[in-house]
Amino acid sequence: MDGGLITFIVAIIIVGALIFVAILLTGKRNYHLNTEFYQSKFLAIESRLQKENPASYTLSIIEADKLLDKALMEVGLVGKTMGDRLKKSNDRFSDINAVWHAHKLRNAIAHDADFEIGFTQAKNALSTYKQALKDLGAI
Repeated sequence: MDGGLITFIVAIIIVGALIFVAILLTGKRNYHLNTEFYQSKFLAIESRLQKENPASYTLSIIEADKLLDKALMEVGLVGKTMGDRLKKSNDRFSDINAVWHAHKLRNAIAHDADFEIGFTQAKNALSTYKQALKDLGAI
């Protein structure tokens, strides 16, 4: 073999290795969520929900929504809003429609001063957020 052929083969190997590294760095990443953090935060949210305290209904939903959004960002879903991140969540959730419903409930609470919910509705929304966090591997 002459020197030109060896140089060509070495160059091909180097370019191939660089492409391989680039694919690894830009491919899907495995994110590790701190399950202890998410479990303790969600338990605190659940414990604040009290049937005799209607203000706890809205606060619990808002906090659960924020916690899920934090998990979505930590697993690498990008977007300007949580809605944008949910649109990119693909098949991560066992019931994406329920997650959307809970998030829209949160939006109604946040944007409509006269919006009221009942205890059962709040409890169901929290159950949805809990399942969503389980689906992501956060709890």
